[in-house]
Formats: sequence, C-alpha cells, structure tokens
Amino acid sequence: MALDYLLHLADNAVVLGQRNGEWCGHGPVLEEDIAMANISLDLIGQARLLYQHVAHLKNDGSTEDSLAYFRDAHEFRNYTLLELPHHGALVGYAVDNRDYAITIVRNFLYSALMALVWEKLQQSNDAQLAAIAAKSLKEVRYHLRHSHDWLVRFGDGTDESHQRAQAALDHLMPYTQEFWSASDFETQAAHSGAGLVALDVKNDWGSLVDNALQAAGLQRSSSEGFVTTGKLGVHSEHLSYVLGEMQSLARAHPEGVW
Repeated sequence: MALDYLLHLADNAVVLGQRNGEWCGHGPVLEEDIAMANISLDLIGQARLLYQHVAHLKNDGSTEDSLAYFRDAHEFRNYTLLELPHHGALVGYAVDNRDYAITIVRNFLYSALMALVWEKLQQSNDAQLAAIAAKSLKEVRYHLRHSHDWLVRFGDGTDESHQRAQAALDHLMPYTQEFWSASDFETQAAHSGAGLVALDVKNDWGSLVDNALQAAGLQRSSSEGFVTTGKLGVHSEHLSYVLGEMQSLARAHPEGVW
C-alpha cells in the first residue's frame, strides 16, 4: 500500500497531539488541563503505532523516532488545519493568548472526520492498520464527545463564548476543504483496499457538523477559499515552529535512547 497514506494518518495524529499538548499546565480549568493532556497522549499513541507500522513496511532501518523527529516539514503529510496555533490568523512567530474555542472547534471538526475514517478502516485489508483503527476509534469517539459537548457549551453559553465559538468556526472551516481534495496516495490506498478517500465520508461528516452546530446555536461558516495542501507537503509557516519544538531534543542527541 502507499506508505504516504500511513504517514498521512500518523502525521495528522502527532501534529495535533503536539498542538493540544501545549495546553498542559495552561488549561482553563484543572479538569480540562488533564482532559486535553489525555487527548494528546491518545493521538501520540496512534501516531506511534502508525510510525511503527511504516518502519516495518519500509524495512530500511527507519524507526518510529526517525519518522517523527528526523523528517523535515516538507516531508510531513498532515492537514494544515492541525498545525495552526490556538488563536486566530497570525504569522508563525507571533505571540498571542491561546483561545480555547479555536482548540475545541478544531478538535471537533477533525474528530468528526476521524470517527468516520477509523470506523471504515476497521475493514482495511491491511490487518495491522485495521487493528490500529479499532483501537483508535474508541479513543476518537471520546475526543468527539468531549469537543462536541464544549462546542455546545460555548455556542449556547454567554454572548462572549458564543462569539468566540462562531469566530473560531469562521476561521477554521475553510481549512476543512483539504479533507475532500483526494491525493494520489489516498486514491491508491483506496484502490488497494487498504485505505479510503475521505470524500467518501463527506456527507456523514456534514451531518455530524450540522447537528452539533444546530445544538450549539451556531451558524455553519463558508468553507470557500484557498484549498490548503498540507497532506502534499506544502504547509503553512506554523508547522516549522511546531516541529522545531517537538524535534529539538532528539536532534540535539541523535544517539539518545528514550
């Protein structure tokens, strides 16, 4: 199967896991600090399993660590949505207060997708990927429930929380177009029976999103605009800053055993 497809799934998980992990010690309340840390660990655990699988298939000396820590930004295949900072549109080096609404809306949009993707990947003819999907599905259903509940709290809460949730949705929705633009590696994986093209779950994803927004009293934002191409290796300026922090220790001590 296309190794880039597995890397796409792994890179999505590790990058969002790294982003969400930035809330550790900074959560709005203690329970959310712990919840977001656990969600991050789930995602990094999914990435580890996928990187291990890729390393086994490559059989060239690659390891989960080399795939996570010693690939450069243009080699990563994650959605651009997942590398964005926890605030509105700013350049990568800018500093601003984190906005929990951005984090929650992003987690909701992505978890809604992955709940559908992992469910279908349980039928993958790649037995290892099918097993990873079964494990990941249990986790992502919790991620979806957590983000859905907070989305409704924000949308149906105070005027400020409603405004923040709507602004986050307006900012992030255009990035979801990348979900539906099929790449060669997704098409190949689908044809081989190992993977799928995310476009196959677009209608179900739309229903999940619309039902949640209705419950939250939020308006579905337009997704029109530039289609990002992170899964093709063309990223925003933000990814290099994420990877710089994530990879610095391993690159400083390349012979280290963790």
